[in-house]
Amino acid sequence: MRRSIIGTVLALGAAGMSASASGQPWKAIESPLLVGHVQLTFPEQFFKAGEAYFDPTGEWIIFQAIPTPAEGVEPDEHYSMYVAPLERDAGGGVTGLGEATLVSTPGSGNTCGWFHPTEPGVVLFGSTIDPPTTEDVPGYQKDKSTYLWSFPPGMDVVSTVVPAMAGGSGAVAQAKALFTRPGYDAESSWSADGRFILYANVDAAKSAAQGRPDADIFVYDTETEEHHPLVVAPGYDGGPFFSPDGKSICYRSDRAGNDLLQLYVSELKFDEHGVPIGVAAEHEITRNRWVNWAPFFHPSGKFLIFTGSGPYHEYDVYAIELDKGFEKEPAERIMRRVTFAGGFDGLPVFNADGSLMMWTSQRTSTSKVVKSQLWIARVDADADWIGPLSESQAIAIAHAAIAEDPNRIVGEARLQGENWHYEATVMGGNHAGPVSVIVRPDGTSELIQGDGS
Repeated sequence: MRRSIIGTVLALGAAGMSASASGQPWKAIESPLLVGHVQLTFPEQFFKAGEAYFDPTGEWIIFQAIPTPAEGVEPDEHYSMYVAPLERDAGGGVTGLGEATLVSTPGSGNTCGWFHPTEPGVVLFGSTIDPPTTEDVPGYQKDKSTYLWSFPPGMDVVSTVVPAMAGGSGAVAQAKALFTRPGYDAESSWSADGRFILYANVDAAKSAAQGRPDADIFVYDTETEEHHPLVVAPGYDGGPFFSPDGKSICYRSDRAGNDLLQLYVSELKFDEHGVPIGVAAEHEITRNRWVNWAPFFHPSGKFLIFTGSGPYHEYDVYAIELDKGFEKEPAERIMRRVTFAGGFDGLPVFNADGSLMMWTSQRTSTSKVVKSQLWIARVDADADWIGPLSESQAIAIAHAAIAEDPNRIVGEARLQGENWHYEATVMGGNHAGPVSVIVRPDGTSELIQGDGS
């Protein structure tokens, strides 16, 4: 995937951290930022679906999914690529997803879709085009877990046209490679003018020498057909996106080799013709004990949203500030938790004007084997993504930290700087008596007073 994790969820809890607040009503807790939640895909049609992106108009999405097979039939092993229109009500609000159109070859392996910024109906994605061969073994598997991340060497960046998106009719033609290089090429996206394509290439020789997957980030100039290396540090650097102004890229890296991922933003170096030919300066955005991945720029360029493992052993969407000049150290950057439901929430993206956020979630999965589906929500235009949590969020997180029936808790929250301080009295239970909880913007909390602290 464009923004896949390198490993499975790690044991990242720390002393003094609370349990997740995911047992609380997630719509209410997320509402300071996200409102009008709508589930877009369902297991009746797709066994699992995820990693979706908006077209420039915000009326279509491209996503990868595995169709739900007939009863008794095993689901496909590899993702297919689809596009579908968003359905809206009379007021313009998103109500669901229209008919999905398959744009990849049946049986092929696919990932990382994207829309051309100026040519309606033109899409690109990573594809093997033909079914992956038996030699295409998983590129990463942590211990004996069921999580596999494969790097088929036959996967290329391909493109095709969806006639219905351009006002036409007819079938979608088989996708063709935009360029061919040795090894796995995927995790691609166009620049705002459609001239440049960012992508990641897995280098087989470097991977073998390091004993772990090694990918570098390149940019392809569609006019000159030249490839320029941008990020070539040891380890897997991937999942790149251009910033809204086209001057920088964001991505994630496992260069530390410790099964964790960190986020980076690099300012690009351009030649006299405006072609990005390298990196002028690289900036470390996170430095923690989390798995941080799937970064995506907000249209304002003032912050990233991303997927973080957090201290709760489950993935959620977070926002992290991007300061002007990149002068702050990673630990100084304000980071705010966005999603609070149980299960996985990640791969977040905005539409062009930032009025919608779409992501992949397991929040309502009822199957024995939890699978992901696509969700979308409106973004409160007045919400502060990098400011403190709301009072209601802080209280819900504090109650989860106290781990008692909320009906037994009487307290008051006050904001001190970026953190909420919740002073309360617990009427009975294991923590009977006065308690105090600090709640931070990233959703972590610390029970600093009371029985069992």
